[in-house]
Amino acid sequence: MTITKNFILPGSVQELPVGPNSKFFIAFVSSSDPITKQAWCPDVRAALPHINEAFDTEDAPALAIVEVGQKPEWNNPQNAYRTTWSTKNIPALVRYEYVNGEVTETKRLVEGEILNKEKLQDFMI
Repeated sequence: MTITKNFILPGSVQELPVGPNSKFFIAFVSSSDPITKQAWCPDVRAALPHINEAFDTEDAPALAIVEVGQKPEWNNPQNAYRTTWSTKNIPALVRYEYVNGEVTETKRLVEGEILNKEKLQDFMI
């Protein structure tokens, strides 16, 4: 298990470190509020313990955490997380795999779906 915090996204999905027979997981989350030092999004605060528990085991796949910024940045419809990475909701867990010679998104869980332990376990397979 490896959880990489503050992962820097490359310019495109195709540049993710995914090869044949491998998967790459990204959790898109809100940044920490500068005053409270907690995620400013209540859905992210609720989901993070579930994400950490699921990916904090010896046999869990690696996970990259990407912070989408503060609320004004996230709410901008032109931000790269919304446009390049098709992330419309946070938290969002996204699985990428190598399919037919290309890195492809193969599954996504958002918001309350992450709180469902069965869905989260199925997502990781």
